[in-house]
Amino acid sequence: MEHLTTLDAGFLGAEDSDRHVSLAIGGLAILEGPVPDYDTLASTLAERISVCPRFAQRLQVRPFNLGAPAWVDDTDFDIARHIRRRALPHPGDEKELFRLVADAMSWRLDRDRPLWEIWVIEGLTDDRWAMLMKVHHCIADGIATAHMLAGLADGGVGDSFASRIRAAKEPQSESKSGGLRPTLSVPNPINLVSELWGTSTAVTAAAARAVRGGAELAAGLLRPAARSSLNGPITGLRRYSAARVALDDVRRICRAFDVTVNDVALAALTESYRSILIRRGEQPLPEALRTLVPVSIRSPEALGKTDNRVSVMLPYLPVEEADRVRRLQLVHSRLTRTKSTGQRQAGSAFISVANAVPFALTAWAVRLLTQLPQRSVVTLATNVPGPSEPLQIMGRRVMSVLPVPPIAMQLRTGVAMLSYADDLFFGILADFDGAPEVDELARGVERAVAGLVASTKRRRTARHRGALSLVPSA
Repeated sequence: MEHLTTLDAGFLGAEDSDRHVSLAIGGLAILEGPVPDYDTLASTLAERISVCPRFAQRLQVRPFNLGAPAWVDDTDFDIARHIRRRALPHPGDEKELFRLVADAMSWRLDRDRPLWEIWVIEGLTDDRWAMLMKVHHCIADGIATAHMLAGLADGGVGDSFASRIRAAKEPQSESKSGGLRPTLSVPNPINLVSELWGTSTAVTAAAARAVRGGAELAAGLLRPAARSSLNGPITGLRRYSAARVALDDVRRICRAFDVTVNDVALAALTESYRSILIRRGEQPLPEALRTLVPVSIRSPEALGKTDNRVSVMLPYLPVEEADRVRRLQLVHSRLTRTKSTGQRQAGSAFISVANAVPFALTAWAVRLLTQLPQRSVVTLATNVPGPSEPLQIMGRRVMSVLPVPPIAMQLRTGVAMLSYADDLFFGILADFDGAPEVDELARGVERAVAGLVASTKRRRTARHRGALSLVPSA
């Protein structure tokens, strides 16, 4: 019997603390038509999900939370209970599709059954259809969910996209307890003393950085952000929208300003939030957009594991900055500093320690903390690497893959970013009443990236003119 970790179970506790919250995450695949007939679809999906035991398991909860919930086989499992089939009303455009996705994500999954659903959505314009995979967050994080969705493709997951995960680039190995530890080579006896000294120094430095990062995380969670309408109670209804930008454009910006893809994505998101605040008549203050940024600690060996392996960072995004290029540079510098202070290591260490605490105590603490009014974090922004090559499902080309994040803890908006093939997609889930401008938030991201592309062209032109001015005249 496999038990949930403290982090996995924490998502159940957070959901229980607010009747308006559904802590499921999703992936929306848009495919070329026609849609397969139901029997073929059901039999194919049944075959492909069989490789993941969690799809046929349900939760078994201990009375009074005396022990962690466990995964047990559902002896009454029937895939027909987990496949929903819906048709969009006319005209069947993205607006109707996103409205259906918002409704589907607002409903809680039945805890008496395996905690997942697949929605088959017909009636899209241009002879298309869609498939929404909805999975409870206690089963998987964003990377694991993207891996599961890719597993439905013809030929399976195929080439791994784990190499683009930060944790996958670091030398790690998985301990028997499920934690992560540095990979150390066997020391040469001649250099044993120096290697032991170097190892102890590195461990001491890492510990100091984790302590410093832990202090920053604690301060960030305890200090309220500048008051804004982006944070507050949420209802049980949702809105959903999405943005799409070309990865070539994003990489062009990265080369021009020496930043990362994540920097560009967060800078575009910051600009869009700034526009929303100004439109609402609010001043975008320096501490108005503290953002929860999940960071993967998943190693390549754990890519197919259905669980949560994340830490967190809590940077302030520079919503106060009016200049587009300066805003991008500030995002880069703030994220670089946040990474260097050890917030990611502190979050990972905290989760490891929590797993060693009796579950009844951690369950009580999670329930208490999630019921308190949360005013320190304003939004969620998570970046997930997706398949770099186009997928096919049952012979139908997957045209787009849109992520769907959850919202909870008074976060009225949540944004997930996912790369697929040649594009970077932004999926935005929002509270129905708290963020009615969700479509404008998505369009603002696209305008921001287009503006940064234009800035790279102006920068290149200015450099070219500067180079010409240095050429001596004849």
